[in-house]
Amino acid sequence: MNIRAARHDDLPLLQDIERAAGIAFHAIGMPEIADDEPLPLDELARYQRAGAAWVAADGTDRPVAYLIAEPVDGGLHVEQVSVHPDSSRRGIGRTLLDHLAHHAAASRVAALTLTTFADVPWNAPYYARCGFHRLAEDALTPGLRAIRLREAAHGLDRWPRVTMRRTVPSAQIRRDQ
Repeated sequence: MNIRAARHDDLPLLQDIERAAGIAFHAIGMPEIADDEPLPLDELARYQRAGAAWVAADGTDRPVAYLIAEPVDGGLHVEQVSVHPDSSRRGIGRTLLDHLAHHAAASRVAALTLTTFADVPWNAPYYARCGFHRLAEDALTPGLRAIRLREAAHGLDRWPRVTMRRTVPSAQIRRDQ
């Protein structure tokens, strides 16, 4: 898999990846999540223009997974990471997260954060295997609290959610200087 910056012409494919990845939520009784529309193209373009959107591309340079992130309170917050089901279970999501960690290290950012469903096997348990740990509610920064409030307003708190953090080791930061 080639990890590269997302290009403008990739953006409709990112929406397709998100829709396909969401289908799995039907099987666990979360149809509202499965049927939720992906971010609109103009919003994806904002991440792409900011240099905060990456894709995992196959041998034909077609995206099969993507990750978008944004700065939040001194860290990089994973807004979305999705892998097309035809390419899942190959370590592509982890590779994208590791790529973001290297980007964070090069930018001297000490942590990655994300919010996710607590009890969905390919959400919080998966991210824990990728080096993220759960944050207590009283450890949330103002920006992370604002994200959680937006998610609650969107109805995501119908299912248990958690905020997670992955430290970017200082040794990694020094190595990338």
